[in-house]
Amino acid sequence: MHNTRMTSRSDPDELPARRPEPVADALRRPLHDLRISLLDQCNFRCPYCMPEAEFHSEYEFLKRQQRLTYDEIIRVAGGASTLGVSKIRLTGGEPLLDKNICQLIERIAALPGVEDLALTTNGMLLAANAEKLAAAGLHRVTVSLDSLDKNIFRGMSGGRGNLDQVLAGIMAAGDAGLGPIKINVVVQKGVNDHTILDLLEYFRGTGTIVRLIEFMDVGNRNGWRMDQVVPSRSSLLQVQKRWPLRAVGKSYPGEVARRYEYVDGAGEIGFISSVTEPFCGDCSRARLSADGMLYTCLFANQGTDLRESLRNGADDNELRDILSSIWLQRADRYSELRSPDIAEHHVLKKVEMYRIGG
Repeated sequence: MHNTRMTSRSDPDELPARRPEPVADALRRPLHDLRISLLDQCNFRCPYCMPEAEFHSEYEFLKRQQRLTYDEIIRVAGGASTLGVSKIRLTGGEPLLDKNICQLIERIAALPGVEDLALTTNGMLLAANAEKLAAAGLHRVTVSLDSLDKNIFRGMSGGRGNLDQVLAGIMAAGDAGLGPIKINVVVQKGVNDHTILDLLEYFRGTGTIVRLIEFMDVGNRNGWRMDQVVPSRSSLLQVQKRWPLRAVGKSYPGEVARRYEYVDGAGEIGFISSVTEPFCGDCSRARLSADGMLYTCLFANQGTDLRESLRNGADDNELRDILSSIWLQRADRYSELRSPDIAEHHVLKKVEMYRIGG
């Protein structure tokens, strides 16, 4: 681990006397986590997120002036931290396409109250950046990796991924102290479900935590159908036939993964079951898109434009009031209310995953 990563927050005079009480929504869920999408571009074309047919070379992504500046991101993150946010995650698109990301990480790491600063990446650019990310103040990384079968991996990345490069990035992140590293695996029936045991075998005993995620109806472009979902219960049974597991408790309130550990001591595995076992009741996450829209649900069909307020002179108190008002009125629980028929026919137009980082 890097001992210098927290120096920007080491002066006790800069820290609040106590953590603020988190603001709670209409269902009494606290605001605890903020996910910040830095840009909507990605170097992959995963069919379940950014299919190549639509996101081709002529597709127009957000222009620089449409995206929030670092100063604007810091203002939102700082306001959120005064309302109880202690966990911040940087996402994309692919956040490591932002060549100046370490400057932003340093500034977020210096915010009072931010106790956990993480980043989600596809891993392609991780090996070259892991040391710099750690030195800037990043605590840990999550890597999206759907299979260790090279052909399946390449297909699920839209023909863009290099498996060896991603695995090298994961190793570099471990060497840089960016752990515990988590691996997110989107499990699709008939696509990669038969390869999950090999992936688990690879990471067993390394301290890296694999999380198996049910294929979700995020956005409107992935052609989601219920018959493509592998229920977490099925994945759990498949794993238990190979390695005995025992359940362990949540590591923090609002954690989305159900955690298990290998009985033989080889580490931990998680299951994220938004489709078959919704966890809306504990959801404590807000999501900020690259163009400044704040969403209070992964499956939201509308958000609140913070960029307009930021660029029209709202001061920090006004911004805090806006954030507080948004959360106080929040009553989202899409996963608990969804039905397969509504989801499969895309009756509700939802924000795309590549805009809010999943």
